[in-house]
Amino acid sequence: MDNLLSELKARIIESLRLEDITPDQIDDDAPLFGTGLGLDSIDALELVVMLENHYGIVIKDIEEGRPAFKSVRTLADFVQTKRTL
Repeated sequence: MDNLLSELKARIIESLRLEDITPDQIDDDAPLFGTGLGLDSIDALELVVMLENHYGIVIKDIEEGRPAFKSVRTLADFVQTKRTL
């Protein structure tokens, strides 16, 4: 799981072009949106594309995906669950 967390952090930084942040600066449990990392709805779309391109995970229903985007840890759990299906 630690490898997946680190990988997701690096992919988030790359996908969203977050130049002033390193993976170590992203807390596993901090919110991705709002007061945490401060992402917005455009960033959410970029993350959906990243999941599809790198992990083959297609999110067809926003309500299914919404809980996954709370933090890096919930995103890692989501990816891990989808990979085992």
